[in-house]
Amino acid sequence: MKSNPEIAAYILCGGKSSRMGQEKGLVVWKGKSFMTWILEAVIPITDKICLVTNCDDYQQFNLPLIPDLVEDKGPVGGIYSALHHSKSEWNLILSCDIPMIKSELLLELIEHIKSDENLVVIASDGIYDFPLIGIYHQSLENEFQLAIQENKLKLRDLVDSLSPKKLLINPENQKFLANVNSLKELERLT
Repeated sequence: MKSNPEIAAYILCGGKSSRMGQEKGLVVWKGKSFMTWILEAVIPITDKICLVTNCDDYQQFNLPLIPDLVEDKGPVGGIYSALHHSKSEWNLILSCDIPMIKSELLLELIEHIKSDENLVVIASDGIYDFPLIGIYHQSLENEFQLAIQENKLKLRDLVDSLSPKKLLINPENQKFLANVNSLKELERLT
């Protein structure tokens, strides 16, 4: 049984992947694609999982593929597409380039939506915030739509304007936050 059936999960697979040179979610690390690693962390949490992508290559995961409602708007557009599609009050939003993510870390984020009034909860290492490891309330759809209309596409700026709860991740768990954007970063992943 899923521990949080009211939570939906959306994994953003968009982006041009110019630094990686290929679809990041399909990059193989330790014998499995990034997407497989991420799904292994998400599946214990919810069975409501969708991939936000316009790329048919992700059909191999047998999950709903949600196209961007407005193309070429980066992660702001991806989150808007997810929130527009969602029927869940709370939505776990993840990027497709975090193969080390763990269920325990995601469950810790979820615990904070139950004890706080913030509409966004994101992971932070105390120096950097990780808005693509976060939980967003469905009511924020209009905020993201407005940002797109006004072409305000810097995700960190938008999220900061929403007064997010920043969950400080313990130093020993910060490696699980690593996002991999290039082959050099992939080589350094342990």
